[in-house]
Order: sequence, then C-alpha cells, then structure tokens
Amino acid sequence: MTTTSPLRKQLKMTADECDACLGAATNHTIVIKARTLNCRAELAGARQERRGIAAAGMPMPPCRVISQTPGERAPAGVREESPVVSALAFHPAADTFPLLDQERLAALAEDIKANGLLHPIIVDHEGRILDGRNRYLACQMAGIEPKIARANGADPYRFVWSQNAERRDLEPGQRVLIWHRLARLSDEWQAEQTRRREEANRKRAEAVSQVAQQRERQADGTFGPGRLSPDKTPGTSKPAPTHAHVEAATATGASPATAARALALKNSAPDLAQEVIDGHLSLPAATREAKKRTVVAALNDTAAREVKAAAGLYDVLVIDPPWPAAKIERDQRPNQVGLDYPIMTEDEIAALAIPAAKDCHVWLWTTQRFLPVAFRLLEGWGLKYVCTFVWHKPGGFQPVGLPQYNCEFALYARKGSPAFLDTKAMPVCFEAPRKGHSEKPEVFYDMVRRTTGGRRLDMFNRRAIEGFDGWGNEAPHG
Repeated sequence: MTTTSPLRKQLKMTADECDACLGAATNHTIVIKARTLNCRAELAGARQERRGIAAAGMPMPPCRVISQTPGERAPAGVREESPVVSALAFHPAADTFPLLDQERLAALAEDIKANGLLHPIIVDHEGRILDGRNRYLACQMAGIEPKIARANGADPYRFVWSQNAERRDLEPGQRVLIWHRLARLSDEWQAEQTRRREEANRKRAEAVSQVAQQRERQADGTFGPGRLSPDKTPGTSKPAPTHAHVEAATATGASPATAARALALKNSAPDLAQEVIDGHLSLPAATREAKKRTVVAALNDTAAREVKAAAGLYDVLVIDPPWPAAKIERDQRPNQVGLDYPIMTEDEIAALAIPAAKDCHVWLWTTQRFLPVAFRLLEGWGLKYVCTFVWHKPGGFQPVGLPQYNCEFALYARKGSPAFLDTKAMPVCFEAPRKGHSEKPEVFYDMVRRTTGGRRLDMFNRRAIEGFDGWGNEAPHG
C-alpha cells in the first residue's frame, strides 16, 4: 500500500481484484484514515464487515468512505457519505456462532428502527466485536449508529459463550461443538496469559536482590513466611479427571450421548463438524455422512480391492438361482412349453461357493414356492437373514383355488457386519413393471447401487447390470 500523505492512504483496485467488495460491479477507491488506527487493520475490518454482510445474505452495498480526515473531501470516483457505522471486525470467538439468516436479520433491523438499539455492541480492547454481530449488521441495514461498550479484558472466549449459550436456535450437537471449540481456545488464551505473567514475574524477580531467604522447609511445604515450595501448594489437590463428553454435556445441557457423538464427529470429520456449527447440517445427518465416508473409504481402499479381486470376493452379492421349476403348459396365455435356461436342484445350488467378502450384503431372489428352500440356503451358506424385500408386480400367476402370486422376494442377509451407505427412501416393498422372464427390475439395482459400495456381483444375471460384475451361463460376455 503506497502512502500518498501523512494523514491519508488510498487503495485503488478493480472489482474482480477486491475481496473486500466480494464482486461489486464497479471500480472504486477506499479511503482510510491513518491517525490512531493502523491502516491495514482498518482495511481488514472493512473486509470482515462486508464478508459478514455477504454471509447473512444481505445485498452488498457499494464501497464507501470508511473515514476521512476532517475537512477533506473524497477523491473523484468515490461515493462520499458520512460514516454512519464505523467498520468493526469480528472477534474469532464471536465468529464461532452462526449469524442470523437474512429474514431474521431484516426483522431485527426493523425492530431497531422502531425501538432503537436496546443492548450495546460489546468490543474488546482492539475494537473487535465480541457480542452483537447481528445487532451490528442490523444497525447497518437500519442506518443507525450503534452503541458501543468495551469488555473488561477478561477471557473473551468464556465471555462469548456466556452471552450466547442460551440461544434457542442452536441444536444440542451444535451447542456441544461450539462449546468445545471455545473451551479449547479459552484454555489456549489462559495459558498464554499465564505465560506472560510468569515471564513478567521472572523479569521482576531478576531485577530484585538475588539473595534468597534461606530457611528450613516446614511441614506444610513452605520455606517460611511468604515463600512457597515450587513443588507443593498447601491445601490443593489435582482435580479428578473428567471424560470430555461428560464435561461438555454438563456445560451445554446436552445429553452425554449427544456430546459423545459431537466430539467423535469433531475428531473424525472436522469439516462436517464445522457444517454442524454453522447450522448447515444437523448432528445426526453429519454423523451419517461421516459413517458413509468411512465405509466408502474402506470399500474403495486400493489394496483391499486388489486382495478381494485376487480372491474373487465381493462386498455385495445379488443371487437369482435357476430354481428347479418347470413351465406349466396351459391352453390360455401365456402358454409355457419349457424353460429357456438350465435349472439346478437345491443340492446343486447349496453346493455353490458363495464369493462373499468378510463383510458382505447378500440378496437372494426367490418365489412363493421356493421360500423355504431359500431360507435353508442362507443358513447353509453361513449367512444371517435380516429382512425380506418384496417386488409388487402388476399381475402374476394364480394357481387354481389359490390367491394370485403377484410378487417376488429378495431375502436380504449378511456375512459379517457390512454397513449401508444410506438408508433414506429404502422401503422393503417396491413396485416395478414386469419385463423379460425372470428379469429383475432396474429400480431394485438402483437401490443397491445407492446404498452399498465396493465390489458387486450379480450371480446368474441375464443381462449386463451397471455397477455389477456378471456370473452364470446367461451372463453377457464382451
């Protein structure tokens, strides 16, 4: 930044270069006073101010004169206006809490217009806002000069928490993560203050007499009046250790389970934890996404996939065996003369080596007639039955004197402990049209692709299925 006069500094830039304007449409000049405030610090404050406006979804005002030397006019090309509100930066502690959305901020601005600013903006010794960012932005919208009060210099992170801990718009998990961040920053701030005090004390001690009073150590751990042993403080004891999630739950009013999930998310997926803090995700949604990432990462691990490929193992199996059924010859349509594919007996199907990985999802297709056989097969293959998916078909075979068989079943079983990537919109009953003989609907495969990851195999497939390897006499060959 080039100095043009002792009391005035200018910064000229085009809109596409100016992150303070965040994309304003015209060239501009910012004029900054250079008296008691550092020029760069004030420019940073202006940028922070405009970022806050943008984050709140408010229309971005044009660049204005932040301040001028009295009696001095703004240069040509600069919009001149009296500085209704000084540019104030936000303290990092305050930025931990999310800002109000545009609608609520506009409502606050209207209230301030009607009733005035009832609570002042609290700033620290550097003029950064500790409490009142929303009131500050609302004052800008209302064109009202805010009342400013200065904090007493105590721990800013504890202060910000005390002013915002009871906000009703915070979810429990969000509250836990914000508290944990402020508590960590508070510890760091206090440690720095302690370091500074100890350094000051050390320097003062070096400035006084080097002759120390020599006395015999007393039973209470002191060397006499006014001198404490460096290794013992009478009447004190080390506090009992506390689990982090219990401490967080106590401080925020959340349940210990919620606090534990929030802190686990902070450790495993800091970016998702930030989304929760910002109010963009709920803790349950962020936790599901983190779990999904973990599962996908494990399934897509290159080394693990190579091992499975070499062993011919899969993370997902869809099995549609050629059950030992004969077509029925009828005088009415459809007239079935013989099966179009070779069939297998129950013993032959049971003898198949199922290429399931250590943790594997398995769907076994069957019909009403072969339901008991299908359950026996799952048990014989060492799989644990979980539930039954039902394909509701438009019409179907109706035996004489019995109901119409207008559905087929896909028994879902597991080997090990596989996890679904997503269970939203995953009903066990679905409708889909019938196509070729024994051809399973695409909606089923869409569901499997969406909810599982890793290597997939469609055993006895009769057509090429995206995302699946094929196996069987009828499997398409390239």
